Amino acid sequence: MISASLVKELREKTGAGMMDCKKALEATEGDIAAAIDWLREKGIAKAAKKSDRIAAEGLTRVLVEGNRAVVVEVNSETDFVAKNEQFLTLLDTVAHTILAGAPSSLDEALALPVGAQTLNDLVVEATATIGEKITLRRFEVINKNEDETFGAYMHNGGRISAVSVVKGDHPEVAKDVAMQVASMSPIYISRNHMPAEVVEKERNFQWEIIKNDETINSKPEKVLAGILEGRLSKSLQDMCLVDQIFFKNQDIKVGQYLKGAGSETVTFVRYAVGEGIEKKVDNFVEEVMNQSFGK
Repeated sequence: MISASLVKELREKTGAGMMDCKKALEATEGDIAAAIDWLREKGIAKAAKKSDRIAAEGLTRVLVEGNRAVVVEVNSETDFVAKNEQFLTLLDTVAHTILAGAPSSLDEALALPVGAQTLNDLVVEATATIGEKITLRRFEVINKNEDETFGAYMHNGGRISAVSVVKGDHPEVAKDVAMQVASMSPIYISRNHMPAEVVEKERNFQWEIIKNDETINSKPEKVLAGILEGRLSKSLQDMCLVDQIFFKNQDIKVGQYLKGAGSETVTFVRYAVGEGIEKKVDNFVEEVMNQSFGK
């Protein structure tokens, strides 16, 4: 029987997780030194020491098979490691495994089997052997109907990935939409897909600007209402795919392009590496001074 105090001691020595420490001790019949070696051999102790680092680089990947697609993001600490052959192999394995397993959460994804291991095992091993914190940050599985088409696009080797679903058998249109999404970062398909609170918040914001603008705030109420709607529409159009200027033809909007092609967008997903992650900014001068003066 492995005691809780023994597990705690091993955890403090290695930084590994409680369950990993328990497994190591069970495998080594409670021998702390042997358990440490067991964890090192598995790459767990080395990986655990890197758990508090920030991994904001890496790559995204899109994979499409039949009526299912997946977008994944796997992070590393540096852009250099994202070009490592082991990292690229891991990224492809992650994408194929999640596409096949269609998990509903990150925990489920990491528990998916890959041969005799799990995805989590592969991530831990990569962290240990590559020497940087590697994480599966997020993924999204997208399903489509038979009468719909996927479009996929990866920019700059996977720094940005996008997948779209459009109605009808329109592979070129779907690819164009994916490229539009990747380059112009819409949040919603149209105003109809935008939550009412988002519109209301922007409306109030624009109204405050108008009220404080002495050049126009004395105009009749009807005129001000028109100005408000005009400004609101302009401020919201960049958030909406169909209201954006089409990247292939600056004279039309995406909605016009889709209508002309006899199609419409059902959904889209866009991932950009590291978006939303607060990156650590090192102060090189301060670091050197601290080392020089022993601070």
